[in-house]
Amino acid sequence: MTDSTTAPRPYRTWMCLICGWIYDEAAGSPEDGIPPGTRWEDVPMNWVCPECGARKEDFELTEI
Repeated sequence: MTDSTTAPRPYRTWMCLICGWIYDEAAGSPEDGIPPGTRWEDVPMNWVCPECGARKEDFELTEI
């Protein structure tokens, strides 16, 4: 018998490769319309870095 329940995935952080700004999934970016708890894959494709205007594709997963 297998357990069908899975632990929720921990929140991750993503860093802008242009300016170093960090997007934290747990915190979101409420001032930019992204509520806390928003996973990176759920951030709209047209969203840009609030610090430098870099595109979402200019971010990489980071460990902090």
